[in-house]
Amino acid sequence: MIADLEATGSLTPGLNWYRANVPPESWVDPPLKLPPVQSPTMGVWSTGDSALTEIQMTDSAENVAGPWRYERLDGPGHWMQLDAPDQLNALLLDFLPR
Repeated sequence: MIADLEATGSLTPGLNWYRANVPPESWVDPPLKLPPVQSPTMGVWSTGDSALTEIQMTDSAENVAGPWRYERLDGPGHWMQLDAPDQLNALLLDFLPR
């Protein structure tokens, strides 16, 4: 899989997304304090996610001051937008203001 990403030139941009986020050293003593999210937030987790645990997702509510909604999908993996686009889009359409 990594070879495929390298061959198409997709690996570097994918890694750069993570590099542009908060640097890992900011999470150590003393940890970086980020303000809570003020806007309505929906966390979606799937039972097939091998990169994120359900408790990590549900604990995200601690970082949200605005309305929090949690949805759990049974089956799809970490890339649920590819594995279950209809389910995810239905959740988004219900959540997003019109």
